[in-house]
Formats: sequence, C-alpha cells, structure tokens
Amino acid sequence: MKDGIDKSVQAVEYSEAQPPSSLSGLVHCFWELKTVAELSVDFEYHALPDACVNILLNQIETDIAGITALRTEAEVLNLGKSFHYVGIQFYPGVWQGNKEEIVDCYVGTPYSGNLPLIQTSKKIAKVDFDTKLQALTDLVEWFVEEGLVTTNVVTEKILTQLDELHSVADMAKLVKLSPRQLQRTIKQMTGFSPHDLLKVLRVQQSFKKHYLDMFSDQSHYIHSFRRVTGYTPSKYAAKFDV
Repeated sequence: MKDGIDKSVQAVEYSEAQPPSSLSGLVHCFWELKTVAELSVDFEYHALPDACVNILLNQIETDIAGITALRTEAEVLNLGKSFHYVGIQFYPGVWQGNKEEIVDCYVGTPYSGNLPLIQTSKKIAKVDFDTKLQALTDLVEWFVEEGLVTTNVVTEKILTQLDELHSVADMAKLVKLSPRQLQRTIKQMTGFSPHDLLKVLRVQQSFKKHYLDMFSDQSHYIHSFRRVTGYTPSKYAAKFDV
C-alpha cells in the first residue's frame, strides 16, 4: 500500500507504475511523490514499513539519493514545503547490495556510494514520470547484471502464500526451514525477525482485505495495526488517503 498522505493536503501528488513483465518478480513498482505547488507548511510523510527496499532519487537536488528501508514501525518524514522524488520499490529479500548503505530515515545528503544513482537522477530530472520509467528500468537491469538484485525464493513463497500463514511455524514449514534457520535467513534477507515480518505483511494486507482474513479477532488486528502504523485503523483511514 502507498504510505500515508494527509487528506488535508491538496498539492501533493503520488504516482505509481508497474515494471515490465521481465522484472515483475523483482520490482513491486516505480513511484513518484511530488508537490505541484509550494506548501504553506512543511509536509510530513507517514511512511509505513513493508520490508521492501527502495532506491530513492531527489529530482530537485539530484546529488541526493539513497537506498532506504523502514524497520517495524512507521516513520514520519519531514519533506519540507517543496519536493520531488522518484524511486524503485523492490520486493522483500530481493536487494543483494551492501546492507550498510541502507538507511531507515530521511535521506537529505548527497549519495557517496558507487552505484549510478546520481547519474540516473540527473538524466531524468527534467522529464515527466512516464518518460522516467525507461531509465528506471535500465537501472534495475544494471542491478541484475551486477548481481545486486535477484529473485528470492524464500520471500517469494511467503508473499504468494501469505493468506495461508498464521504463525511463524507455518512460515518455517512453507519454506522448509527449521525455526532457527528461518530466524537467521529472514533476518539476513530483510532485516526483520520472522515474527515482525509476518506482522508487517499482514497489516499491509489488511488494507486490501477484511481484517478477519488476516487476524484472529478485532482486538488482535487493532493492536498490530497500531504497533505498525501508530494509529488505530479508524483514525488512520480518517486522516490519510489510502
């Protein structure tokens, strides 16, 4: 699900595009978040954890870029009064690059790593979102060639059969790992414990399905939802465009 954009803010646009079929098992989406007019106050973006890794490119200050991933709780990011970001969202466990480069907070400094993030950002800064997509696709294909992005069989199984998973034991059985192996594998792949990964993914799914499809009862659902998002479901729906 897209992150929380306050319903009271009218001058912020979010766009999303699907990757080509050849990358559909790696990339969840390409995305753009921008202001269409300068805001009167700073915009606070309510980012939800989803175990995905994002490549983020600042299209106003093109030297600013990064690799981001939230942990187990929502993060409020102050983006200022005017901004323009585009990015690539990879499925959980797909990113094989340097884990030390991943940040879980606001990215506001120039990128100093070795990936061609700044070059790509400068190349596409002046064109519309639809035109940016080819360059973003080319960047993903470069990641694949360099071995920085690859299909993850374990997380792919978990995502495709999430509806059938009710516990960490179910997850371990599905991917044919012992509980100890699962703990080590999921932590290494996503930065999450198996329990936290399951909790976050089920809350994400609850935006699309009735909560009783994902949780044993309403109380359990509200508790998990509030732990992940910082809000009860009703307050979140009232405040944010979801």
